[in-house]
Amino acid sequence: MAEPTTEMFDRDAQTMPVEQLRQLQQDRLRALLARVRDASPQHREQLAGVDPQEVTLENLNELPTVAKAQMREYYPLGMLCVDRSEVRRIHATSGTSGRPTIVAYTATDLDILGRANARVLDAAGARAGTFVHNAYGYGLFTGGLGLHQGIEHLGACTVPISGGMTQRQVTLIEDLRPEVLLCTPSYAAAIADAMAKHGIDPADNSLKAGVFGAEPWSEGMRASLEKGLGIKAMDIYGMCELGGPGVAFETPESPGYLFINEDHFLPECIDPATGKPVAEGEVGELVFTTLTKEATPVVRYRTGDLASLQRVEDPNGRTFTTMSRIVGRADDMLIIRGVNVFPSEIEAVLLADDRVSTAYTLVIDERGTMPSMIAVTEPTQDVPSGQVPELLARLQHELKDRLGVSCKVVLAEPGGLPRTEVGKAVRVQHWKAGADSPFPGLLT
Repeated sequence: MAEPTTEMFDRDAQTMPVEQLRQLQQDRLRALLARVRDASPQHREQLAGVDPQEVTLENLNELPTVAKAQMREYYPLGMLCVDRSEVRRIHATSGTSGRPTIVAYTATDLDILGRANARVLDAAGARAGTFVHNAYGYGLFTGGLGLHQGIEHLGACTVPISGGMTQRQVTLIEDLRPEVLLCTPSYAAAIADAMAKHGIDPADNSLKAGVFGAEPWSEGMRASLEKGLGIKAMDIYGMCELGGPGVAFETPESPGYLFINEDHFLPECIDPATGKPVAEGEVGELVFTTLTKEATPVVRYRTGDLASLQRVEDPNGRTFTTMSRIVGRADDMLIIRGVNVFPSEIEAVLLADDRVSTAYTLVIDERGTMPSMIAVTEPTQDVPSGQVPELLARLQHELKDRLGVSCKVVLAEPGGLPRTEVGKAVRVQHWKAGADSPFPGLLT
């Protein structure tokens, strides 16, 4: 597989001087507002009284935001800004917590989706002819087909296996020898576990890189996946409401920083409580405007994801701003005995110890007057039983030190916890009074 530094897909766009990029964003922003202000019920409500020619990159933050709950009010196509005859594809969120959000695409939208994801794959080292094993889910979920578009734009070869059937995944990786793996990090961990059970040495497998997203994952998970699969693991960011995957991506030279395709996605970072902009490098809630999306664009969409924005020097010449990796979600923050806790912090502690597997669930025990936390995980196969008491004590101490609140750790048998094969991993369970134990035999 070619080194990422030898070429760059869309080099002119990705290395555009910042001043030129800002002017492009300004022009596209005004054109977007002029086009959509009266094009859909959602945009008419949000942009009432707005003069597009008076909106600048500097005062954009004065416009109202839109969030997922508001988008659901316009289900199914109350955000559509083109005639139905121009729509070429529909994707949607799962709708597990309410109505799904429908996202439509024109032919131009699909072309941009493909080019954005070709940049992602190119940064990971894929080239024309590279075999790419795509284990993201296909269907209404945007991940599988979105990255499929990118693979084809790049001229690489798609193995469109989707999620599930883990043994078949392992067999095809062995037989077809792909160099790039695409899936959620939790499913990558399941594939790594399956390979280990079959005695496949990570050094002998064909995979060189993995592009993992659709759920938050820690540096501990990165280290575990790189060790278990023998790859370079990179993050990708996107969401259905913005059009799918390919909003931002890591490169091998930028671990921890994801370059935002900001010629198409205009980022902001705000205080989730006040809505005011935060300083560069400060963690806040990410807000995006889709500058070039035609069918269902969003203006100042509040993602709920917490990260920071900053420009970093890229040895390959990219001038796009970067976002940090997601540190949590505003709506996923847990308040335990007055302390704010993000599940990603639990994962970071657990996976920093190589005696612990990547499978874990955080149980919030709400049976008493005050909620408490229990982290249920597994030791790896080679941990002697005599080390278990010390391992438990160490993990509980480090969790208390990092979180400022106690978190009990319980170990299942190696391989005893369920693995996620399709979709996002469920990392948090709530144990209500009167409910059965989520892990019978382990928790009582």
